Formats: sequence, structure tokens, C-alpha cells
Amino acid sequence: MYKVLKNKLLVYPLICTMALFAQADGQIIVAGAADLNVALTEIAAAYQKQTGQTVKLSFGSSGNLFTQIENGAPFDVFLSADMDYPKRLIDDGFADGPSLHRYAVGRLVLWVPAASSLDLEHRGMDVLLDPSVKKIAIANPQHAPYGRAAVAALRHFELYEKLADRLVLGENVSQAAQFVESGNAQVGIVALAHARAPAMKDKGRYWEIPADAYPALDQGVVVLAHSQNKKEAAAFLDYLKTAGAAAIMQRYGFSLAEEKH
Repeated sequence: MYKVLKNKLLVYPLICTMALFAQADGQIIVAGAADLNVALTEIAAAYQKQTGQTVKLSFGSSGNLFTQIENGAPFDVFLSADMDYPKRLIDDGFADGPSLHRYAVGRLVLWVPAASSLDLEHRGMDVLLDPSVKKIAIANPQHAPYGRAAVAALRHFELYEKLADRLVLGENVSQAAQFVESGNAQVGIVALAHARAPAMKDKGRYWEIPADAYPALDQGVVVLAHSQNKKEAAAFLDYLKTAGAAAIMQRYGFSLAEEKH
């Protein structure tokens, strides 16, 4: 029913090795959900410039990062695309409960290449029924919150059963967007953050899926229990709450936690 495509440039190992994430003195390692690729990179760069604290980033699907953490990956901070994975880490003893907070709310869009003739503006989700749409890219719902949200949106519009055999799955939502950009799919159900990314915004068009069509993409962050740099990790979490970090998140289409009603 699903087809999983592999993109070697973006597939991270399920279990990361200590060598890959070797930690230098004075640096923290931050694991971030794939939808944060551009926004978090900018935030980390601004934080490093302001504080001198080195931040190393690793991106992947929230579920794969969760598995890596439970298998000993030496991350200090985990920014998930949902609240469930951080809560499970707390329950399993892998994260500090008091550090948990919702840092943003994500959004889903339909995204097509700029040259596509599909009329997103007027047809919305109905463009998925167009005969020219042979493949629809989404993140793998087994371990990606955005993939689960995409399936929920398809079910909300009563399209899932009609379109299930056209779905192709990326390892994460970033890879799903790349499938559309590369021509492996005609449409993607991806993060608004990807549609607004500098590398993508001139390459395609998007239509925002109504927020009531899928469960809220509440995104949570935690400091990990095994971190040897908890003071530095907590300082980075504090920076995520600043106006500067918030402005970057908003520029890429994230709602701030306090804005959610």
C-alpha cells in the first residue's frame, strides 16, 4: 500500500555511533525533528554568535531520533515534532521531566513544483484526485508526526482510501519534500517550514491545509537525562524562548506555543 523511497543524502542511521557524534569540550548536541532543519540551524548559529557556545545539530524523524536516544545516542537536547516522544522519554527515564515544554506548533501544506499546472488555490485537497497526480509524498507515519498528521488530513477529507496506493513515504518530512522537488512525486504533504525555506520557496507553490483537519502539531523539547552538559542544555532551551528565536520560528510558519488557542 505504501512505497518507501530512499534518499541517501538524507537517511540518517537508526542507531548513531559515538564516533559520529563525538562531543568536544564545551559543545552541546541537539537532536531536531526534520521540519526544523532550516529554522533550528539559524537559531543555533545566532545562539553560537551571541554566547560562544558550540551547538552541533542532528536532524531526522522524531521517531528515529527517539529510538537513537533510547539506544544511547549522546544528545543533550531533543526537539521533537510532537509532545508524545518527549513524554515517553521522560516516562522511560531518558529525559528530565521539568525541562519539557511546547516550543512551537507546526503546520501542514500541500506543496507542488513551480511548474505544476495543479490549481492549489482553487481546488485545495481536491488536486490530489487529479489524474496527473500519480504519487503523493508524505513522511512515514510510523515514526514521523508530520506523516501521521498527513494521514489524518487525508482521512478528514475522506481521501485516504482513494489515494492510499499513491502514497510514497520519506524517512522524514524533509525527505518527503525532496521527493516532490526531484520529481519522484507530483505533490507533497509537508511542513509549512519547508515550503518557506529559502532553498524551496522559489521552487514551488503551497496551499495550507486547514488546522482543524489534523491533530495539532504541538512540538515539545526536553533536556536528556544522560546529558553531561545540562547547564548548557538548559541555557539553550532558555534561548529558544527569546524574542530572537521566536522571530525565526515564526518566519518559517511555526506558531508560538502561547499563540495556540
